[in-house]
Amino acid sequence: MSLSKGIQSAAAAALSAAMLIAVAACGTSDSADTASKSADSKDSSSTSSTQGFDTSGIKKDDEIAALLPDSVAGDGTLTVGTDTSYAPAEFLAEDGRTPVGFDVDLSKALAAVFGLKENTVSSTFDSIIPSVGSKYDIGISSFTVTKERMEAVDFVTYFKAGSTFVVQKGNPKKIDTSNLCGVKVAVQTGTTQEEEVNKDNEQCKADGKDAIDIQSSKLQTDVTTAVASGKADIFYADTPVAGYAIKQTGDTLEALGEDVGVTPEAVAVKKGDSKTAEAVQKAIQKLMDDGTYKKILDTWGVSSGAVDKAEINPSVE
Repeated sequence: MSLSKGIQSAAAAALSAAMLIAVAACGTSDSADTASKSADSKDSSSTSSTQGFDTSGIKKDDEIAALLPDSVAGDGTLTVGTDTSYAPAEFLAEDGRTPVGFDVDLSKALAAVFGLKENTVSSTFDSIIPSVGSKYDIGISSFTVTKERMEAVDFVTYFKAGSTFVVQKGNPKKIDTSNLCGVKVAVQTGTTQEEEVNKDNEQCKADGKDAIDIQSSKLQTDVTTAVASGKADIFYADTPVAGYAIKQTGDTLEALGEDVGVTPEAVAVKKGDSKTAEAVQKAIQKLMDDGTYKKILDTWGVSSGAVDKAEINPSVE
């Protein structure tokens, strides 16, 4: 059953700030727009949530930069593939074209350490990993580390996040996350959350229960809207993304249950490109050790996901 017209209008109004950017540019085109510089002030506390952290003061580290192969550094630009529909990690600013978010700030910081220009290129989430090493030098897009993904790329960890279910405030449809059979569940295409819901669906069918109505969308903004508008009953996403969506929808939504499955997130590097992986690992560790990394996370309110060690291809279950 869909929402009443009045509630639909309220939900739409609450979503407008978060959705304006996605509607303007859809967040799927392979734009070559470079993330713009943030405000002149170097005090991260004085910047707004869409300006992010000012990375202009970060100096090149010649020793780390020398590790990068010419295939990455030769053109003077670090090209980063990202899905700009996943606030607050990576999304588009009010102009509908400038990538912002804590992953984007990290991309800028890495480029600064390497002495390169940074170019964040918007793409769909599921198309990034296959293009790392050809279209993109690296991929930074809230990639959860999994065995399957490590067969395609090498990973360098920099964050940790769980997964969270989100429903309309008050859980009017009385959704029980322990039994999603017959429920309309929205997920973003290619995410680990989609994989988990697909596994749950197979169990529903094996038990002779109604199948889960899985609504997979290319953009997380569409996933959020599906639940706020009543098209879907519940969505499943990374914890910081879920929290940001709840905030941006004016509390139209709420988290359901406890966060689950806290796992590392990582930068994707071309499989077998050990030089780039080492350079990225050392650059991230430098940013962690000198405090820049924490300032970036603090700017976006996601410091709870901080880690103190960057690792190449960590062991995962």
